[in-house]
Amino acid sequence: MRPRPISAAAEAAVLALNNLNAQELSWLEPPALRAIVAQAFYARAIGNLDAFLLALDHTADYDSPNYAWLKARFERFIYVDRIAVAAAARGRGLARLLYEDLFQQTQAAGYRLVVCEVNTRPPNPGSDAFHAALGFTEIGRADLPGRDKSVRYLARRF
Repeated sequence: MRPRPISAAAEAAVLALNNLNAQELSWLEPPALRAIVAQAFYARAIGNLDAFLLALDHTADYDSPNYAWLKARFERFIYVDRIAVAAAARGRGLARLLYEDLFQQTQAAGYRLVVCEVNTRPPNPGSDAFHAALGFTEIGRADLPGRDKSVRYLARRF
């Protein structure tokens, strides 16, 4: 299986998979998803929407406290906004495949930094282990305003 661009026709399925994982990712409405996809550096899916990954670069117009935290600290980066794998497709290496494809695209475009965040409250130990295995290291932490959520910011340098 190879990652392919997310088409307009696939957006409903992406939205459904995202919102099944809203605790980890955050809930999206259709206009917000369209806005992310429209300005994404990377917007790819695998299979019959078995998994997807959305990433923005440092030039995006994106109203997110996590993106703002990273933008205040780094001049040029790729930000993994969200990745999800359908429950029935977990354990098949799809998230790794998407990240490896993103890393190739990142390097080909001359970027040397990929950043993301992982929840610490509520905890997400599976995501912590996954990102550590990909070579991400912690670069900071934050409590998100107005939410019962805390995160660790991670970076992978090339």
